Amino acid sequence: MHTYTLCHKARKNIALCWIPSHVGIPGNEKADSAAKDGLFLSVTALKSPASELLPRATKLISEKWQKLWNNCTGNKLQPINPTIGVYQHVRSLSRRDAVIIHRLRIGHTRLTHSLLSGTDQPECSACHCPLTVKHILIEFRALISSRNKHFTASSMKDLFDNVAARNVIFYQGIPFL
Repeated sequence: MHTYTLCHKARKNIALCWIPSHVGIPGNEKADSAAKDGLFLSVTALKSPASELLPRATKLISEKWQKLWNNCTGNKLQPINPTIGVYQHVRSLSRRDAVIIHRLRIGHTRLTHSLLSGTDQPECSACHCPLTVKHILIEFRALISSRNKHFTASSMKDLFDNVAARNVIFYQGIPFL
């Protein structure tokens, strides 16, 4: 973009060309076809520098992505991260601890998911409801005193936004990771 802006200021003409890639992939074939159709359109002089286009394009894409994300139903991560964007990783965690936190965020653990065995989701023996990470970390009443020693949180979003990752990792209610 910087080079384009410099060339634009120097009054140089720039021609953008389409380069085929990933031939044979159905979604890309549609994109290739649309790009070829664009070859027959008239060329218009660009009166805005490229530096103005990138933020606008980024905003448009982000808005569309956010609308799709808002319509996700049954997604465990959406209530934790309701707004799309870059997730801030906790850099002080070891790889093992970072894996634990990420598994908890997406709600997938060995105890709550038997993904490879093909079995149904386990049930909480005390509550007779689906055994989920949210149930263990937020809802299960029998673990309240144990949880309160490590953290207090009213929702998964509250937990991951406001509780130190180490407190969640060392919570004794999650020996299943």
